[in-house]
Amino acid sequence: MRDVKNAVAILFACATAVFGLFFLGWILWTLLQKGIAGIDLALFTMDQPAPMEVGGLRNAFIGSILMCGMGILLGTPMGIAAGTWLAEYGNHRKLGTVVRFVNDILLSAPSIVLGLFVYAIFVMQFSQGQFSAIAGAVALGFIVLPVVVRTTDEMLRLVPAQMREAALSLGVPQWKVIVQVLYRSALPGIVTGVLLALARICGETAPLLFTAFGNNFFSLDITQPMAGVPLVMNQYAASPFDNWIEIAWAGALVLTLFVLAVSLVARAILLRNKITHD
Repeated sequence: MRDVKNAVAILFACATAVFGLFFLGWILWTLLQKGIAGIDLALFTMDQPAPMEVGGLRNAFIGSILMCGMGILLGTPMGIAAGTWLAEYGNHRKLGTVVRFVNDILLSAPSIVLGLFVYAIFVMQFSQGQFSAIAGAVALGFIVLPVVVRTTDEMLRLVPAQMREAALSLGVPQWKVIVQVLYRSALPGIVTGVLLALARICGETAPLLFTAFGNNFFSLDITQPMAGVPLVMNQYAASPFDNWIEIAWAGALVLTLFVLAVSLVARAILLRNKITHD
């Protein structure tokens, strides 16, 4: 009877996996089929076009690079610091439990809620209603923060306690143990977490709708509204113009390929680290 139950469970698990992979393959094939036609030099060298005119997504690509880069710069240092405190000082404190709980809530919070929070606090209060790339980066930084906190916390706790004890027994200060011993051991995992956070924020649209707002023209002024690839896709996908729809599919394909590349790099770093330790 136990063998029958085991066989049925394996059958259902395999069927579920095949079901999910089928629709994933279908989505990727549709994206490739519709997006490949819009991939050309103009997509990367020209800005958003008027209806029925030739154009590209240069301003959106630059905007996404700037806002995602600033989001990573804002969220990563705070995330590493908070994760380090949790792993090294907060394990046996009630405050550590509270911080982990809040971080889990932030990790699972819908991105549109974070966008609304930044809109209410940063855009309306500090910027007097002015949308900007800075506000967009702050919203993306809130998405990066819990991912880096969780990754740093987990990676540091995986470092063997013997390494801490050996360094401390030699009279090395606690902060030097963290910086010179623990960070070196956990660095591949922390970098992987940062890359996964980057992959996540690259496709976020909702937070940017309330913060960066979008811009049809090329701009490097981070204090003003700025375009982003997800924002343009959201605008063009529902348009009645064929060239806009084609650009939206092409932007979606480029974004998917970038996220795939970042995810593969993260997996490669983890695999290399695992092989090295084995």
